[in-house]
Amino acid sequence: MTNKPRLYSGMQPSSDSLQIGNYIGALLSWKRMQEECDALFSIVDLHAITVPQDPAQLRENTRRTAAQYIAAGIDPSRSTLYVQSHVPAHAELAWVLNTITGFGEAGRMTQFKDKSAKQGADAASVGLFAYPVLMAADILLYRTEVVPVGEDQRQHIELTRDLATRFNSRFGDTFVLPEARILTETAKIYDLQNPTAKMSKSAESHAGVIWLLDEPSVTAKKIMRAVTDDDASVRFDREAKPGVSNLLSIYSVLSERSVDSIEDEFAASGYGAFKKGLAELVVSVFEPIRARTLEMLDDPAELDRILAGNAARAQEIADQTLQTVYDRIGLLRRG
Repeated sequence: MTNKPRLYSGMQPSSDSLQIGNYIGALLSWKRMQEECDALFSIVDLHAITVPQDPAQLRENTRRTAAQYIAAGIDPSRSTLYVQSHVPAHAELAWVLNTITGFGEAGRMTQFKDKSAKQGADAASVGLFAYPVLMAADILLYRTEVVPVGEDQRQHIELTRDLATRFNSRFGDTFVLPEARILTETAKIYDLQNPTAKMSKSAESHAGVIWLLDEPSVTAKKIMRAVTDDDASVRFDREAKPGVSNLLSIYSVLSERSVDSIEDEFAASGYGAFKKGLAELVVSVFEPIRARTLEMLDDPAELDRILAGNAARAQEIADQTLQTVYDRIGLLRRG
């Protein structure tokens, strides 16, 4: 047993490579939090299938995402790193929670409204509609106390707390009410070619995205070609100089230095030297991650063994919670 607070977080296997925004926005925080918390980290493949997927590519992306987690510092011996679908209780608890979730309540979720508006109502699946309920099940299964999320996920954590409170009121004290840990201290990373738009795996062009598994020369070239402005001063100003400010944010996080100190270093150098320094820094951080990822992917059986062992640890906790839930709502135990 541990006195550390229980933490849960996950990421979809939506690409064959994570990008620098995932690393800075999630993995760096997770790496720190696994020392402070009893942490469970999941590759949420059940969430991924709420939109169409190529089956072979989904399997490959799931392995590659897991390998990048580990290579970036998530230690499967100190935290529990597993694939969501390897623990059936996620889907089973989601069904129970669906039965106590109001239709209007689910329909008010901002992300569903945004995505369904883009896709059209007929193209949006019931799975996409129920996505926040599955997310609630992910969290409540493990009696989670801490959920690190971005501001855009706050509404989903509020729904999770509402469902836990409702269930506890109807059927007795069962679930822990989780607290969102909003990652406000994390720098938001923008597209290198369009620095007013958040860097995204779904970007129309990959020229503005720094992938963890890019060849070092490709990474360096993307940084050297990043959009800046005509004023050659290396200065943070999000409104007037979004491109330079984005590069400064990346430099600051990866070097663990203040923006002011970086501005001072390159005050007399101009953009060329600044970008070259940033390119060298990013490559020095990501090349070991890339090498370790590719090494693990060369031995998929060992990676699968690690994931299976971690899934068994997760399932032991999840099954206890699910059985309690089934007992509380009156389902007959199998004899």
